[in-house]
Amino acid sequence: MKNNFRNIEDTRITISELMLPSHANFSGKIHGGYILKLMDQIAFACASKHSGTYCVTASVDTVNFINPIEVGELVTMKASINFVGKTSMVVGIRVEAQNIQTGFTKHCNSSYFTMVAKDDEGKNAKVPGIILNSKNEIRRFLEAIHRNDTKKNRLEKFNRENFSPENHIDELRNYNVKIDL
Repeated sequence: MKNNFRNIEDTRITISELMLPSHANFSGKIHGGYILKLMDQIAFACASKHSGTYCVTASVDTVNFINPIEVGELVTMKASINFVGKTSMVVGIRVEAQNIQTGFTKHCNSSYFTMVAKDDEGKNAKVPGIILNSKNEIRRFLEAIHRNDTKKNRLEKFNRENFSPENHIDELRNYNVKIDL
């Protein structure tokens, strides 16, 4: 590893692709799975550019499909490193679609991909740190920490071996469920 820290700006990636009829689902909108495939590709490119290694997807958090994407729109994806650990990176991705005739642009999706750097033997590899140059970059880094903490807490709270439904029955009273144990 040449440098111990890298600027986020140096590893940002932007891709654009025109959405074709072959990308549409049965309702005529662009298939969410196709968008996820593109997001995985840009996450890989961003993480690999930052780490200088091959990277794999470890998890995908908070995939929110906000607005549908139409056939004929130009989709632009922007990816940047939001967080780095020892061997992993969180890549934040923003997806926008533009009507190329009117110029109207809408935010369609945001997501966070956790990518892990690998060495030539397939083992986890250390990644460079990041230099935070703005309030926005600091906010994104802290948000990633909190998302990770929330995930760990959820996994601990609902661990199969320690889970007791009796401790949670009251939580279910306002939901559309019937409990029949």
